[in-house]
Amino acid sequence: MSSLDRRDLYEWCRVPLEELEHHPARKVPFRLVQDSAAMGALMARELVEEVEAANRRGEELRAVIPCGPSSWYQPFTDLVNTREVSLRRFVVYHMDECLDWQGRELPRAHPYSFRGFMERYFYEPIRPNLAVPEKNRLWLSPSTMEAVRDAIKVHPPQVTFGGWGQDGHIAYNQARRHPYSAVTLEELSSSSIRIQENNWDTILALAQRTFGAAWQFVPPLSVTLGIRECLSAARVRLFSDTGAWKQTALRVALFSAPTAEYPITLLQNHPDALITATVDTARHPVSMHPEWDLGISGQA
Repeated sequence: MSSLDRRDLYEWCRVPLEELEHHPARKVPFRLVQDSAAMGALMARELVEEVEAANRRGEELRAVIPCGPSSWYQPFTDLVNTREVSLRRFVVYHMDECLDWQGRELPRAHPYSFRGFMERYFYEPIRPNLAVPEKNRLWLSPSTMEAVRDAIKVHPPQVTFGGWGQDGHIAYNQARRHPYSAVTLEELSSSSIRIQENNWDTILALAQRTFGAAWQFVPPLSVTLGIRECLSAARVRLFSDTGAWKQTALRVALFSAPTAEYPITLLQNHPDALITATVDTARHPVSMHPEWDLGISGQA
């Protein structure tokens, strides 16, 4: 059962797009961009600038990096190659990975092999003399979980880049829906690296995006960084250009009190978090259809 009041949800969703960035009730900083291309260019530029700043200081840059949104990979690799930005001191903590029903990694060519995708689009296009060393690519898998946990504990990331899911999940920290093992907000906040079942709504969303709604082909398990690791970074930057799939989670993130039903609401407890979304992701159909009220806003 939802912990959110439907009247509150209705009010958050009906806020006009143009008011979101400066709304007085907003609980976390928000930035609006026009479209996917603009967001991808912005995300790429900001990560390159993080790397360049660390290089000037002669320091490592440690970052949590997502598989998605997809719009930023080519702008990032183009910038790195054109500006000859060395990634030799760049340490990448990969966010998550999908697994088959036995908890095994997927073939690299599988659409939901995040490692396969990142190898093709994030690493391979970089010129070899600039590339992230293999030892600095910390992949998440059942066999590496403890090593990655230890690495992050000793050397936390300076920045977390990522997106969010339809239920506001960060990495694969989904809203736990199991009827016999609910988690509290405090437990979610302190969650660490683990293997878990993917929620039914996550499976359906991924099926619709990639497999023509054939949920039978979607990996049922995943291994993920916990909220504790994701939010251990000094700066957290979340981005989405996915449109309708993310619209309600964005409104909850901006206006709701923290709730385990939407893990993204924990961002408001972080000292330096920023959410960026495209116009298609930030608008909400409720705001354009007041006739959908159906008495919700006036319920006692």
